[in-house]
Amino acid sequence: MSSLVIHAEALSKSYHHFQVLRDLSFELEAGVCYALFGPNGAGKTTLLKILATVHRPSGGRLMIMGKDVVADRDAVRGRLFLVAHGSHLYDELNAVENLRFAMGLRGLAPSDRDIKLALDRVGVGAFADLKSRYFSAGMKKRLAIAKALLARPPLLLLDEAYSSLDEKGIALVNQVIREATGAGTAVFMTTHDRAKVADVARRAGVLRQGALHELPLTALTGTHELF
Repeated sequence: MSSLVIHAEALSKSYHHFQVLRDLSFELEAGVCYALFGPNGAGKTTLLKILATVHRPSGGRLMIMGKDVVADRDAVRGRLFLVAHGSHLYDELNAVENLRFAMGLRGLAPSDRDIKLALDRVGVGAFADLKSRYFSAGMKKRLAIAKALLARPPLLLLDEAYSSLDEKGIALVNQVIREATGAGTAVFMTTHDRAKVADVARRAGVLRQGALHELPLTALTGTHELF
């Protein structure tokens, strides 16, 4: 069985006459965390949404776990999980209900124990019965991470994974990434923080003017500007 999770070939994305992504080609193997950098508006979130099958590419080919993201979109969606920049929670549902609903959409039915373990793991177990409308931004991010823990996808996508989190939350994210990649999950994440991601990333790249450039890992601990 191939360990290749993502295979992108000459991927492009345009909105009307504006080209956001230009001929992106890259691969990502199982068990590897890839950190993507770039200035605001460079197309990082656009690329992440294409990988998540939320947006369709304008050109090129994208395969995830051997499946074409356009022709086999539903099959691909079942093999990945996106922790987006927004919380994507239902305000009138409590933490447990939000997890059950999200997993139900994936055809999963985690046990009460699994849900409790996930909530405790991300530090919001004490708020299991609280409606998510009362959660802080950091608590909502933690709850989104709990969904990823329960889903256990072969491909985990993280958009600005450290945003809204305190130091303990940042450490939690990195530990989740370490455990996920150790179990064979591929992680593709966008971030602006080189120092935080340096502990977990095994590959890195930067988007400049729609093109993807691979970065040496030494760039994550350097002080020079990436863009």
